[in-house]
Amino acid sequence: MNPISTDGTVSIVARSPDLDTEAVEVAVTVPTFRRPDQVLTTLASIRNQKTARRFAIVLIENDAEGLAGARAATPLFERGDLPGLLIVAHQRGNCSAYNAGWRTALAEFPRFRYIAVIDDDEIADHDWLEQLCGAAERLDAAIVGGPQIPVFPDAASEKWATHPVFAPPYRQSGPVKALYSSGNLLVSRDVLTRMEQPFLDLRFNFMGGGDSDFLSRAAEAGFRLAWCDEAKLRETIPARRLEADWVQARGLRNGVISTLVEKKKRAGSPFGAARVAAKSLLLLAASPVRGLARLLKTGSPAIALYPIHVALGRVLAEFGYANEQYRQPEKN
Repeated sequence: MNPISTDGTVSIVARSPDLDTEAVEVAVTVPTFRRPDQVLTTLASIRNQKTARRFAIVLIENDAEGLAGARAATPLFERGDLPGLLIVAHQRGNCSAYNAGWRTALAEFPRFRYIAVIDDDEIADHDWLEQLCGAAERLDAAIVGGPQIPVFPDAASEKWATHPVFAPPYRQSGPVKALYSSGNLLVSRDVLTRMEQPFLDLRFNFMGGGDSDFLSRAAEAGFRLAWCDEAKLRETIPARRLEADWVQARGLRNGVISTLVEKKKRAGSPFGAARVAAKSLLLLAASPVRGLARLLKTGSPAIALYPIHVALGRVLAEFGYANEQYRQPEKN
């Protein structure tokens, strides 16, 4: 590989031959980090999309030293098996990767209408892209989210499917007030041209939550959000993510993110920070009751503990606690 440097933070590694950048309607961005086998499966599911829309892939390698994903995928782009570009985002972190992919799409594809996002541990249903785009048009939505259906390592693990860490936030298509994840997302060009850059706040690079913050800011800016339950992705869940300490850490992290996003939203308003802190304390006080209600409803201690972990994470964020689960990828 002989990367072509662009602005110092992004290098182009490969480009499919005869790529008609003017004809691209949808740019599909795929960030990848040390998952060479899984990303090939993800890319194959994108290549097999059933749609008449012209799309191109922007694969974002976020391990500039190892380049495992880039090495695995380069031949597919160079042979023209996949339409699009393979780039390296030299600054590590998921926010850096997303930002690099979205900036590249804006620079390379002058007429695209949408950016779609899929992660390198996900497999798209054959009509995923068409369902997302169709929902955006049907619901007049600038941003559309879809479900990430967990695929567990064995049948015994299926009990985790209803846990809030793994379950989709909605079950029915239609307009929604909030979206939380970029793991299955469609964003219109208008959103990216109007929102301030960097799109995802780099303070969330190793914690996660940069997508939740971006989506919150987009909603505040007046962009219409929607959910498309038919646009399904299948997300591989490794056994590590079913261990008690990982699930607990994810709950704490979600609480931290909730506080940080809410503080940004209330920045500049009178007593904004105090209101967020007071809300966090109230949620912590109520969390045992909410947990007991969930235990009685589901019979699952893990589900019952989740609101307690989230509330505790919210309070800990007031003291500077940040659970950067992505800082050590081998433990994630």
